[in-house]
Amino acid sequence: MTSYEKLINAQKINSSMLCVGLDPDINKLPVSYNKRPEEILRFNQAIIEATKDIACCYKINFAFFEQYGITGYEILKKTFEAIPDWLFTIADAKRGDIGNTSAAYANSVLDYFKADSITVSPYMGKDSVTPFLNFQKKMVFILALTSNEGSGDFQRLISDGQPVYSHVVNKSKSWGGKSQIGYVVGATHPDELKVIRKLIPENCLLIPGIGAQGGDIEATIKANDRGPAIINVSRAIIYASNGDDFAEKAREKALEYREMMKK
Repeated sequence: MTSYEKLINAQKINSSMLCVGLDPDINKLPVSYNKRPEEILRFNQAIIEATKDIACCYKINFAFFEQYGITGYEILKKTFEAIPDWLFTIADAKRGDIGNTSAAYANSVLDYFKADSITVSPYMGKDSVTPFLNFQKKMVFILALTSNEGSGDFQRLISDGQPVYSHVVNKSKSWGGKSQIGYVVGATHPDELKVIRKLIPENCLLIPGIGAQGGDIEATIKANDRGPAIINVSRAIIYASNGDDFAEKAREKALEYREMMKK
């Protein structure tokens, strides 16, 4: 089974487009937790257990683990292992470098950590993305138009009559099929999301920006026009409460977001 097939299967089983983002901030752990890196694993495991029948996948932000060195990498590995095998995983690592360096990144994320997919920056061109695509059963989510405020600094610049993000999509969509290549498009840009969806009607979109960043679910769903998509929510779910009921509240929020998406 390819990772793409695994994603579609998970979405059907849980009737869900929801991706839960695991961005564990040690300062936002429940008040009963010790503010130590080791506690992050226990927190992640509780969130996963509470939402595994609601979400179709989990997006793991590598930076929140890498900052703790060896301990962080051990927690990262065990977090992947805590996610049920039939659910899709996204390594939010935003890698992208010259060929041999990208190959090393790909081996780390897709082989050692066994992520089903990875986010990749296309700025250095095709040869920086190809090593990830060489893992033919895995998926690569190419950054097109990100949800952050600074996305306008470069991604919206006009070149040859089109914004840079359009060039990224049009150029890269020939590098692999829909089962391999997806795109990151922020929910904070519904008008542009609609344009991008028309350029790639069959490719999966990873859509961050709902919740804490202010993206609107209704506008996002409409702009996506029934295309294959994963809608990520991180902080609004995992930090729904900082009390002992944090997992219960995370589950309630996950259910709430899933139902809003289904409507």
